Amino acid sequence: MNQAQIARVPSSKSATHSRLLCAGLVVLAVAGLSACGDKEKKAGQALASVNGEEITVLQLNEEMQRANVQAAQQEAASKQLLESLIDRQLLQNEAAKDKTDRDPKVVQAIERAKALIVAQAYMQKRIGTIARPTKQEVEEYFQKNPQFFTERKQFDMRELIIASADMNDQLKAAMDSAKTLDDVAAWLETNKVKFARTQLSRTSADLAPELSAKLLSMPKGQLFIIREGDRTLLISLADIRDNPVTLAQAAPQIEQFLFNKKNKDAADAELKRLRAAAKIEYLNKNGASASASAVASAPAAAPAVTTPVAPAPSVPVAPAAPAPSSSESNDRGVAGLK
Repeated sequence: MNQAQIARVPSSKSATHSRLLCAGLVVLAVAGLSACGDKEKKAGQALASVNGEEITVLQLNEEMQRANVQAAQQEAASKQLLESLIDRQLLQNEAAKDKTDRDPKVVQAIERAKALIVAQAYMQKRIGTIARPTKQEVEEYFQKNPQFFTERKQFDMRELIIASADMNDQLKAAMDSAKTLDDVAAWLETNKVKFARTQLSRTSADLAPELSAKLLSMPKGQLFIIREGDRTLLISLADIRDNPVTLAQAAPQIEQFLFNKKNKDAADAELKRLRAAAKIEYLNKNGASASASAVASAPAAAPAVTTPVAPAPSVPVAPAAPAPSSSESNDRGVAGLK
């Protein structure tokens, strides 16, 4: 008889529409910043005029640089980006007319955006150019983490997806007594519970080490349950297979991961220095402890490394030593796989 276990996991058009959306997001900040003081003439050769407001080469070059447009695509991209700048200027003009830039929520959003831009610019200036990881550092990480590379495992799973509202004691009992996921599916059909079937694969590089260890200890066919907000996954461990990768395959992502980590470490060190030198007072006693613990456990600007869900030519890279109590481990259902 398989024992079902429960893990609680917290959840997560056209080119014209995209242009308007991007323009709308930017225009509020532009409108708010330009509302302070007299209007200044924009520098650079004018490319277009929107109700008397010029759009210049300098503006277009800035958009091209931010979009990281390749040389072969510059001509087409410049036309599209110019239209985007026109859309933005139109929205900015209308926002100024109806005083959108004076709305308290908009003012707050502008101040937040300005603070983030300034803070990020300072951090970038302070950190400077971080050296890329050396070949030796990449090889050392590869050798020290065989579970992600030479000993990487692949977990193949089958799932039945139901609404969390349909999860009840009767279904848990059915999971406990079921021998296969098909038995569970038959129970759902008999009891007229809607469900969808799917399959997925994860590797030991995708998962927290604690969860990988739990899955490795399970027999094939083991049933378990994972809750993800409004939906619940009824899962059967179908197979565990070796899925190793070589240093040559893994090196590019290891290098990027180590580079991100260097940036994060430098940013954390600067924040630690600033906090040590500052006088910080928590005026709201109820929120003080929560704020302090949040800062201690979760730095705001931690770089993340994403990994593919299924086996692919690219090689996923995971942090070398996640803390057992980290939110990442909890998110991946470690607590429920006992």
